[in-house]
Amino acid sequence: MSKPHLGLLLLSIVFLSGCRVLVPHAIDNYKQNIAPELVAANILPIERGKPRPIIDGIGWVVGIPSKLLLWDSRVDNHNIGMETEAAIADYLGENRLDHVKVRLNEYRPWDDMKRLTKNKSMAWPWRYSIGTLSVLGETIVPGRIFGGDHFNPYSQTIHLYSDVPAIALHEAAHAKDFSRRKFPGTYAALYGLPVVPLYHESVATSDVLAYAQEREDAPLQQEAYRILFPAYGTYVGGAIGSVLPSISFPAYYGSVILGHAAGRWQAAQVSPKDPSIAPAILEREE
Repeated sequence: MSKPHLGLLLLSIVFLSGCRVLVPHAIDNYKQNIAPELVAANILPIERGKPRPIIDGIGWVVGIPSKLLLWDSRVDNHNIGMETEAAIADYLGENRLDHVKVRLNEYRPWDDMKRLTKNKSMAWPWRYSIGTLSVLGETIVPGRIFGGDHFNPYSQTIHLYSDVPAIALHEAAHAKDFSRRKFPGTYAALYGLPVVPLYHESVATSDVLAYAQEREDAPLQQEAYRILFPAYGTYVGGAIGSVLPSISFPAYYGSVILGHAAGRWQAAQVSPKDPSIAPAILEREE
């Protein structure tokens, strides 16, 4: 079998396997491993960066590839609305994630470094090696310009630059996942290996789908399918590219396209809840 055909076969197998695990499944974080020092210091769990029209305008332009990739103008728009803020605030509250800091389009690397020192739930060798490098990376390549929504497990900080509730909840789900890990440093380090991120990302996405389903929030469910499936496709493409570098380009974009197709199909299966149905049912029961 030629490499292109082998690549296409691998792409199909990996992506279809991914779709099979991207089903609603809530993370069980009944037993948490969180640092009391972070809880005590987290007086303002959510902070918002001051408007910087020029910087944010540059960031919007830099984020155009991400907007096109996920086909949503709200991605890396550096203008996060109250709906997204309220969505992540509710999620953090319901899941007892009082130690997590959320930065909405904010650049505070020194504060993140101090948070890293307080994250005693993670072994210090991980914090002061990879953890320090991660915060330095956020300092040198500021998301305030370059975007890139992410959760830093070493500082227990969520960085948001997109006004998309599903993306915000996905990053919060990573925080929830890490909060239950006995060895969060090892779990974080494994994320840097090829292919392994597929597991971490599937866990977070599945939790968001379960959260939206449990709340009977049809718009959120549809948004999660439309956004998080192609986003997962980027990790699938990256995994295939790490195994077969010669087809990394078609594998990456092919995975994203398949993600869009699968996500939109799944979103179409979600029935919007009709608020007029419930009163009618109650009236018949009476």
